[in-house]
Amino acid sequence: MLEQSRNLGRWALIPTLVLVGMLLLASCADASTSSRPSGGTTAGAAGGTIAEFSLPKGGTPEEIVAGPGGNLWFTEKVGNKIGRITPEGTITEFSLPTSNSFPEGITAGPDGNLWFIEMAGAVGRITPQGKITEFPLSTSSKPSGGIASGSDGNLWFTELTGAVGRITPQGKITTFPLLTSPSLAEEITPGPDGNLWFTDRASGNIGHIMPGGNVMEFPLPTRTRLPEGITAGPGNTLWFTENASNRIGSITVQGKISEFPLPTPNSGVTRITQGSDSALWFTEFASNKIGRITAQGTISEFPLPTANAAPRGITSGPSDTLWFTESASNRIGRLTPGG
Repeated sequence: MLEQSRNLGRWALIPTLVLVGMLLLASCADASTSSRPSGGTTAGAAGGTIAEFSLPKGGTPEEIVAGPGGNLWFTEKVGNKIGRITPEGTITEFSLPTSNSFPEGITAGPDGNLWFIEMAGAVGRITPQGKITEFPLSTSSKPSGGIASGSDGNLWFTELTGAVGRITPQGKITTFPLLTSPSLAEEITPGPDGNLWFTDRASGNIGHIMPGGNVMEFPLPTRTRLPEGITAGPGNTLWFTENASNRIGSITVQGKISEFPLPTPNSGVTRITQGSDSALWFTEFASNKIGRITAQGTISEFPLPTANAAPRGITSGPSDTLWFTESASNRIGRLTPGG
């Protein structure tokens, strides 16, 4: 049974945006490169090693994803750039053609490019060489930041207005309304069943949308959990974060939900990804830690070297590493388990 809820809105992570009318743009972005930055390093933190790499000029890094050639790609929400970091820590930045576009979510596309969300109202694409194309959304669409590559060869993204959008690699956009109103779809990920799974902060639901557009939603025990990040896990499961209830949740493709409380109170758990060890790794925005949970629910936490770094996005990288963004300290972090 679907639950109804009042519209919680999106909290302070999203600035007030004014949607702008834009023409389709295709251009090579200005690129700036830094040599390997100096950052904090902590050896033996909870059985792993953490290294941090400072951005050349700040920029508030948000989301991060593994891309072609073993590099990691990330968005700079305030800096209005897309960044690339090599496994060794060399950072290159590409300025976006549209000012104040507020890039947030980013994913590797089926076409070998990186695709990202501009919160000001567009979907962007950047080649591994740094050529950027922007596809403006309609004025009625308000992206909420999540984007993922689907099994159908298209890109799927979430919207603040109770919908999920689909964009083809050629730029054709279609929007699909969700079942529950009000809704606020947050993050989205490909599932093991070929569907796209998403979190809905407003309704407290976990949902999936089929490539054809049919939607199904599964309510959490209470609507105030504020689910955020979501990722595919081992077997036929999806794993997600519950920001308000301070838990990690899992859901089978049939809709069975399990929840695991975190040991640190008020951790601000945000994003989650599957590591090469088949465990799930997540960011604790408020408690300044990286967390790990096994499929059986055993949790470990890794404190960051830099205080008040505010870790946010996280992804699995090459050579069994985990990479994450530090939105407050303007750094990219790398965790090597067992170091």
